[in-house]
Amino acid sequence: MVEFKKIVAILLFLFSAFFFAIPCLAQKKVLFEETLETRVVKVLVEKKENDQLYQKLELFIVKGSLKNEKIIIESGGLPLVSQQKYRVGDRLLVMYTKDSNGQDVFYISDYLRRPPLALLFLIFVVLAVVVSGWRGASSLLGLAASFLVIFKFILPQIIGGSDPILVSIVGCLLIIPISFFLAHGVNQKTVVAIGGTMVALIITGILAKFFVVATHLTGFASEEAGLLQVAREGAVNFKGLLLAGIIIGAVGVLDDVTISQAAIVFELKSAARKLSFGQLYRRAMNVGQDHVSSMINTLVLVYAGSVLPLLLLFVNNPHPFLEVINYEIIAEEVVRTLVGSIGLISAVPITTVLAALIVTKVKN
Repeated sequence: MVEFKKIVAILLFLFSAFFFAIPCLAQKKVLFEETLETRVVKVLVEKKENDQLYQKLELFIVKGSLKNEKIIIESGGLPLVSQQKYRVGDRLLVMYTKDSNGQDVFYISDYLRRPPLALLFLIFVVLAVVVSGWRGASSLLGLAASFLVIFKFILPQIIGGSDPILVSIVGCLLIIPISFFLAHGVNQKTVVAIGGTMVALIITGILAKFFVVATHLTGFASEEAGLLQVAREGAVNFKGLLLAGIIIGAVGVLDDVTISQAAIVFELKSAARKLSFGQLYRRAMNVGQDHVSSMINTLVLVYAGSVLPLLLLFVNNPHPFLEVINYEIIAEEVVRTLVGSIGLISAVPITTVLAALIVTKVKN
């Protein structure tokens, strides 16, 4: 076991060194454009014209090349669906550019959301460490490693024109052992969970590939895909990107299921050493069936919550249900949800079999 831990430690080090060495493929734009962080200090004018809100704001620049200066910006007066009403104290992001005559141009791009996001993340970290102790801290390191793989390898490779499916599979094969070992420790239980996750992930990938092709999904159902198509001038394989998203999304769900099933088998064998392979499998599957039932419900509700605006299409729609569900924007989510659920279901018996085989061989 000591030698095994050394091997895992060496692999983790090599993976980290590999990803830190990958250069970022993004290119900086040569056009002048700067994002300023500002605070609303005064609302100079506020009125409604033809049901459209118009505001003239005085902003104080707190970060950027014009720091500590004040600027005046006009907002609203246009037929927009979501016109914002700004108040004194609001933190805003302002785009600063120059027009063809070299004159300064300012416009509000968004709210500054970083401070509340940082607070939310801090609450998450503190609770994870307080409740789970060192395991919670190590799982946070696993989370950081996963994001490192995604942002330093998967995304740059996809943007660079590589096959999204191949890139996502390679990325997941690296994410799984790193995050699992960091979160759950280096032991046989974790090795079994990794094996079960990889097999279930292969099944998920095959199903995703087949049904994305069978349902003729293009990957252009979302607004983000259209914007990316324009920004990257067709360099990204969007059908492959859809498949990559399904595969990566499945990893997080499979982690919970496989590690739980492996733990159940190991605990059963520890409590009753005379249990045979068949007895272990049946008893562990009794628990696994309840786990699958709850996880499927959780998975479906998570997807439903993320696409709630789409679900409104089913409410008071003059078109029949069978027609609405045929829309690509709906069919894409159906495929994503069902493929992920099938991968989740298959992971339970696969992990249970692997765990039962190992504990009966080793313990006996």
